[in-house]
Amino acid sequence: MDQVDRILAQWRSERPDLDVGPMGTFGRLKRLCDHLAAGLAEVYKAHGLSAASFDVLATLRRAGAPYALSPSALIGWTMVTSGTMTNRLDRLEAAGLIARRTNPEDGRGCVVALTEAGFALIEQVVGAHVANQHRLIAALPEDLRGAFDAGLRAWLAGFEDEMPRQAPRP
Repeated sequence: MDQVDRILAQWRSERPDLDVGPMGTFGRLKRLCDHLAAGLAEVYKAHGLSAASFDVLATLRRAGAPYALSPSALIGWTMVTSGTMTNRLDRLEAAGLIARRTNPEDGRGCVVALTEAGFALIEQVVGAHVANQHRLIAALPEDLRGAFDAGLRAWLAGFEDEMPRQAPRP
């Protein structure tokens, strides 16, 4: 019995008229997300990053050479507002990890590109990040992982349109 089971038992005792089953799913997801976010943050912090800065650097890195995207493409991939993205980019640029450059395709807008320092850092961090994800998922038995992932994918599809297979180019 976990903490969520105890909470559900209390609700069932107090409000037997309610089907509180979904509360268990949401409660466990919330608690799991909190544990996972804390576990992931350990690696980011060890490399001087936040989850937000890792997200931007990783998005640029996985876009492939020349490791540059327009701000609107970054916003689409990271699902944040333009104001939030501007703040993230300002911090990363001040740290020398990204550079804003004139868009070579139209000469008007800009693209955001990894600097050499940004590329070197994300190369190091992404390896540690993946190893950390393996460590964190080890608590879930291997034989349950495929079904768990499939269930999450199906549930998420009910809320989101599928992202494009390839990042929009600058």
